[in-house]
Amino acid sequence: MTVVTEPLSENTADVIVVGAGPAGSTTAYHLAKAGLDVLLLEKTAFPREKVCGDGLTPRAVKQLVAMGIDISEEAGWLRNKGLRIIGGGVRLQLDWPDLASFPDYGLVRKRDDFDDQLARQAQKAGARLFERCNVGAPILDDRTGRITGVHAKLGEDKREVTFHAPLVVAADGNSTRLSLAMGLHRREDRPMGVAVRTYFESPRHEDDYLESWLELWDRRGPGEDRLLPGYGWIFGMGDGTSNVGLGVLNTSDSFKELDWREVLKAWCASMPEDWGYTPDKMTGPIRGAALPMAFNRQPHYTKGLLLVGDAGGLVNPFNGEGIAYAMESGQIAADVIVQAHARATPAGRELALQRYPRVLKDTYGGYYTLGRAFVKLIGNPKVMQIAAQRGLTHPLLMKFTLKLLANLTDPTGGDAMDRIINGLSKVAPKA
Repeated sequence: MTVVTEPLSENTADVIVVGAGPAGSTTAYHLAKAGLDVLLLEKTAFPREKVCGDGLTPRAVKQLVAMGIDISEEAGWLRNKGLRIIGGGVRLQLDWPDLASFPDYGLVRKRDDFDDQLARQAQKAGARLFERCNVGAPILDDRTGRITGVHAKLGEDKREVTFHAPLVVAADGNSTRLSLAMGLHRREDRPMGVAVRTYFESPRHEDDYLESWLELWDRRGPGEDRLLPGYGWIFGMGDGTSNVGLGVLNTSDSFKELDWREVLKAWCASMPEDWGYTPDKMTGPIRGAALPMAFNRQPHYTKGLLLVGDAGGLVNPFNGEGIAYAMESGQIAADVIVQAHARATPAGRELALQRYPRVLKDTYGGYYTLGRAFVKLIGNPKVMQIAAQRGLTHPLLMKFTLKLLANLTDPTGGDAMDRIINGLSKVAPKA
């Protein structure tokens, strides 16, 4: 392979971050703020689209605040007050909880613009962003097997270049070619979800609650209505459109049988016509993406490589939320790297880096174990239907469920619900 050599200073750094989605940009931001030299490599050019519900819970809002992002309405962010849950013939509106640890509002923002803002914020902090930089194989030390850099194709002309750093962060999403090249494969015993979504012109675009449907009905046929596996969402975007989508888990018997784009169309066809969720009001194609959940790729650190976000399977199995955990894992990884960088010896640095998987498991391990049990239950649409019918009639129970599903509790000094959820997470195995 012929490689174009670039000036060493341009292509060498303290840390290489592969992927400038929420996980990668957050990692790069916090590393750069701490004074490290960071290369942030993104295979496409901004702005670029990603499949997402575009709804951000208070967990994600907290991370945006920590990055200094302007999240005002004047800057184009649409705030939401909580979650509206529909199922079992019941419609329940729940506000985000009042907590010391998290704000009491969520946000909505399209992913093409959202990711762009995070990447630019990392740049402002000092990270060096390379767009149209398609990373290929890792560069390995022949003696130790440690990653010491990456091969990449840069620019529209796809120049072959190399980048070098003693540490590399894989933030390259569910496909994470870099992790696979380092021998880290997906765990088949962990849940995987699929999300499909599209946008419609709709009068509901300024809804100040995120809307979640616990039952998906196919009412197209002449016979009996059919209950479909999964859950649906409707998020008003504030720009004249609604993001309408559904999520389904691989624990469902129908996971491989059904065309989920057709399922989404069937669900939308059951909506009131004046909402605008009709084919003629669709503003873009139906797109789908995988949701890697509950630490489905491990270990999260090995031989100079750290996994963050979807690359490490950080999606919350309770609700399919990925952005908050991508950003949180990026901040955790950055903190560990900064501490390791300050150690005087290679052995000391390695000891500090080995802490990263332990921090992740201490932070999320027990909660994700509870989530895996939850996923097995709701994979059966009948179970989901019964839970919706019984649970939604008890507002106090649903308030508890919202805290559990959204992972919104105060770690200390919280109410009884917080203590129960935190207690369950602590005693559950941290696998």
